[in-house]
Amino acid sequence: MARPKKLRKVINPPLIKGFRPIGQEPGKDRTPIVLDYDEYEALRLTDYELQNHLQAAVVMQVSRATFTRIYAAARRKVAASLVEGRPIVFRGGSVYFCSEWYLCSRCNCYFNHPDKNIPAITCPLCLSSKVTQCEEETF
Repeated sequence: MARPKKLRKVINPPLIKGFRPIGQEPGKDRTPIVLDYDEYEALRLTDYELQNHLQAAVVMQVSRATFTRIYAAARRKVAASLVEGRPIVFRGGSVYFCSEWYLCSRCNCYFNHPDKNIPAITCPLCLSSKVTQCEEETF
């Protein structure tokens, strides 16, 4: 039996839900590649923020070796998507976010609410009042 994964800290979820290749032949079944939020965060910290593996591991609160495994899995998935022409979707994983997040029931937009003393009332994207607070531990 495998050990349960330790929760990984993610600063923010991706701004989008995924990517889709352009110019595919219609009718071809292209199952999406799922990139977990921790894999997205590893790519963001290393390739976008230009942090080394040790710095990024500290941010995500995992060991350097664990970070390297997460990062390698993310790069393999992105490479497979590019070579095979498959879409990428961002989803789940054993993560937690370092701020309060809300979900709009109308447009499915996740948004951060910086003022923790005042509850979020409306979605900043569609201005709907049908918002619910996401669980703090997992997303």
